[in-house]
Amino acid sequence: MHSSDTTNDSNMTIGALAQVAGVNLETIRFYQRKGLMPEPTRVDGAIRRYGATALARVRFIKSAQRLGFSLDEVAELLRLDDGAHCRDARELARRKLVDVRARLADLVRIESVLDQLVERCGSARGKVACPLIASLQQG
Repeated sequence: MHSSDTTNDSNMTIGALAQVAGVNLETIRFYQRKGLMPEPTRVDGAIRRYGATALARVRFIKSAQRLGFSLDEVAELLRLDDGAHCRDARELARRKLVDVRARLADLVRIESVLDQLVERCGSARGKVACPLIASLQQG
């Protein structure tokens, strides 16, 4: 890819945008179907071209997803992107933080149970049923 093909305004094809953004081409199409990204119009029937704004949008979406935001939550963040709704964005992030902390507590509990089961599996001898399998069968 030539340097002129990267982030110049309205210069990238969808494939180039996907490559520069580090996503699959279908990811961009999916974002468009979900309403997260606008689809540029075709000028005189030519191939659609994407620019720096589209690249920033893809990067924003991916960054939000890495923080655990769902696509619906990303859409809400995008609506708040003008900077005038910082309080609303903060509340959305606060709710996500509560959710993340709950999932972390669940993971710590799961880790503890698995640790105990692995330890019990290592100490089982003879014709004793596997403690892990027995535990899973009991629910």
